[in-house]
Amino acid sequence: MRNKEHISQNQLGFMIVLFEIGSTPLFMLGASAKQDAWLAMALAAMIGLLLLWMFLSIQKKQPRLHLIALLPLYWGRPVGIFLSSTYVLYFAYESMRNVRDFGELTSLTLLSETPMAVTMLIVIIIGAYAVYSGVEVIFRIGEILLVLYLGSSLLIILFFFIMKVVHFEQLLPMLENGVTPVLKAAFPDLVSFPFGQIVIFLMFWHFTNEEQGFPLKTSLKAYIFVSCFLIFTSMLNIAILGPTLAALTTIPFLQSIQLISLANVLERMDVLITLLVFVGLFMKMIMFYFCTVLGLSYLTSSNARRWTIPAGIVIYASSLLEPNYTSHVWVGLKISVKFFPIFQIIMPLVLWVTILLRRRIPVQP
Repeated sequence: MRNKEHISQNQLGFMIVLFEIGSTPLFMLGASAKQDAWLAMALAAMIGLLLLWMFLSIQKKQPRLHLIALLPLYWGRPVGIFLSSTYVLYFAYESMRNVRDFGELTSLTLLSETPMAVTMLIVIIIGAYAVYSGVEVIFRIGEILLVLYLGSSLLIILFFFIMKVVHFEQLLPMLENGVTPVLKAAFPDLVSFPFGQIVIFLMFWHFTNEEQGFPLKTSLKAYIFVSCFLIFTSMLNIAILGPTLAALTTIPFLQSIQLISLANVLERMDVLITLLVFVGLFMKMIMFYFCTVLGLSYLTSSNARRWTIPAGIVIYASSLLEPNYTSHVWVGLKISVKFFPIFQIIMPLVLWVTILLRRRIPVQP
């Protein structure tokens, strides 16, 4: 990865949208709130907006540094290096989860006879090539794929309405059990996944072209757009399947897609949505993979490319550890999201407060 790599504001905005969508449509997030799951998603999005503002405030103080470099600068090398190392582990773990999601989804929908280990090996090799090629290549890929993703998604949503399978009355009654279920569903689970994951862009904002200015407006616009998109897809899942079936279905959006049958010609749309989810999973995996490599490069003061293969081997090997998809989803949605706020909220909040208190530290060249 070259020292003078840059990304444009448009590329940044596109990647925020693609990254935040990621694998989110796979799951019925906030299912414990039943028909109010979309309200929990909206509440989590608002909390995530506050987190994004805080992350941008941190980056604006040191626009040329990434997160792994900021921690030793403000907290001292011993503490900063240790906590930076935990962030590298967090990035690697998140990348592993997306590799496993990719393998499980492929085995479940398209290639049931192909060993999952082979599928995941192929995707990690492709990811390693993208990471080795550098941040400019990664963001160009995202720039291209997002147009395809959103265009296809809008087409699928249109078919939902043409087939008249959307029944918004299933979203009623609102707040039937009060606000408590919404609050419990939103925090920490929905705040952590997907909105808290935007902390990863503290590793990417410093790549933006300085001539185009600080990427405040671009980041906020992209975040607001993707938040609206995720809230609407959550509403669609409930409006199509109903709150009970949506909560019980392993992949509710795929279940919804299978209802589309237009004139006995346009069928098997589930293949299309699977491919779109692959796009989101793949880009998310690459982003976390890249951050793992970038963090290792900084901590060891070595060339980032040297860490591409070792990091890829660890990510791939760890993706094979969980025995089945049920345990993988359970660990991710019931356990991991309880710990992720440490990296997404607590540590950035302490760093932000530290920056406010230590204004005398000059901006790094």
